[in-house]
Parts: sequence; structure tokens; C-alpha cells
Amino acid sequence: MSSERSPRSSPDKLDLSICVCTFQRPAMLDTLLRELATQDLNGFRSELIIVDNDPNGTGVPIARARVDGIPYPVQILQQTTPNIALARNTAIAAARGKAILFIDDDELPEPGWASHMLRAQSASGVEVVIGPVARRYPPDAPAWLKQGGFFPTQSHPTGTLLQYQQAYSGNSLFLRSVLRDLPGPFDPAFGVTGGSDTMLFRELTLRGARITWCEEGIVSEEVPVHRITRSWILRRAFRGGQSFIRAELAPLRGVRRLLRGSWLGARALLQSGAALVLALLWLPLSRTRTLQWLCKVSAQFGKLGALFGHRYREYASTN
Repeated sequence: MSSERSPRSSPDKLDLSICVCTFQRPAMLDTLLRELATQDLNGFRSELIIVDNDPNGTGVPIARARVDGIPYPVQILQQTTPNIALARNTAIAAARGKAILFIDDDELPEPGWASHMLRAQSASGVEVVIGPVARRYPPDAPAWLKQGGFFPTQSHPTGTLLQYQQAYSGNSLFLRSVLRDLPGPFDPAFGVTGGSDTMLFRELTLRGARITWCEEGIVSEEVPVHRITRSWILRRAFRGGQSFIRAELAPLRGVRRLLRGSWLGARALLQSGAALVLALLWLPLSRTRTLQWLCKVSAQFGKLGALFGHRYREYASTN
């Protein structure tokens, strides 16, 4: 791992560390950094941490070119082992802010995003805050894509407490103190398959941490053309099923793990059969509804695959 700091960095205590982990998306990173340079932080003392997870360092020149336009301290780091959990851990280790705020390299913040997230934490006193991720579709995106809800956006009143399954890392704020005693805190064993954020949120809730929602802390995510395919959507459902099983079984050992795995496997087998029947019934009526049920089939197959040791490496390459 290598690093460099903006000359504006200082040892002063900071309110917020905004963290961006990037992997082979230089154009998207450039757009995101332009937006972050104009973010009104309303007086909160902040820093920006950029972690390039590409061994070839494709994001570093972009980050260096944008440093002078960002009106707060910047750290540019490299984590050369492609693994999203390692990249996030690198950012957390370097963070000096009281709060750590993650945004993905394919997302863009709305005005006031960061200060909304901070204020939601301050008002509620919770340890974790999650904000909405709206979707930006290409102009020629097919109607079935939007109608099917394959890229859903959550919406809740600000202050709503969430279950760990509802949380995600792409627009998330953590109190740094709550991460301090956790190993990782993101588990690298899930860093190329997905699910490291689910594991972390689960562990945090087991330790008594609370997760709340901030409806005003909005970011938007581009849905790239290569994801607007039925095959990609089915693969993502498959990965989601695998992540669910791995998160459920990870803390268990021995007989408890065997019993839980057997019950989840039997349930997945029954649900996959029922969903497949419904997919076939909808086939002559609606391709969108058919795909929705096929996603449920794929998710159950993902669960069964995970029980038998299969791992779908979603983050092993550009996605």
C-alpha cells in the first residue's frame, strides 16, 4: 500500500472523513471528485480519502489532478490487492474524522449530502446512518428495467431504525469509534464475492449498534449499460443468495451450523421450485414478471451453491 497527502492536511481534529474506494473507473472517479469539490459542508471540518484498489493505479492520476480543486485535506492511497473489503479497511485506517462517510466511485452526491448525513447522526445519536441511492438510467434504458424494480431505491422517514439486512456501504456513515475494536472491520474473506458490508452491519447490530435512515442524504448511482441485461440481473440475484447464506452461517460452528444450513437449504430448495413454477406461469403473460420470479429462483440457487462451497467472485474484475 502506498499513500500521499495533500499539503493542506493538518493534525486538527476533524468531524468527517469522506471515503472513496475506486477500481478501474477513472472517468466516474473524475466526475465524482468534481462533485465533491463543490459539496457544501456547512462548516464541518472534513477530509477526503481516496483509495485506488487497481494494481495498475488507474485512479491515482485522476485523484492527483483533482486535489487542488478540493477545498479540504485529501489523502490518496493505494491498496494494490483487488478486494473491496481491503480497500475500505485502508480508508478506515487512514481516517481521522469522528465520522466516516463512504460513497462509491459510481455515485454522485446531491447538494448538502454530507452535512445531512452528519446531522442525522447527531440528532439520533446512533452509530450508523444509511442514505438513499437513487438510480440514473441511460436514456435508452428499456421500460421493463424500471417497471421491474430490479435496481430498487429505499425510502423511509429520516430517523427510521433499520435492520442490518437493509443497510449497505455505498452511502453509509459510521462513527469511527464503533469500528475501532473490530477486526478488519470489513472481512477480506468476502472482499471479492460480496457480502463484507452485510457481515459488518450484522456484527455491529449484535454488539448493540443502531442503524438509522437519512432520507435527505441522497446520492445517485449510474446503472451502466452492461448491467441492463437479464443475465447480469440474474447473476446479481445469485450473488445475493450466496451472501445471505454466508452471513447466516459465518458465526455458527458445529452442530448449530449444520442444523441451520440444513434448514436454510431445504427452504431454498422448496422456494426455488415454487418460484420456477410461477415464472413459467407468467412466461406467456409478462416477461418482466417472469424475470422477477427467475430472480427469486436464481437467489435460491445461489444459497444452495454457497452451502456446497461455490463462490461467485463478483468483485474479482470490473463490474
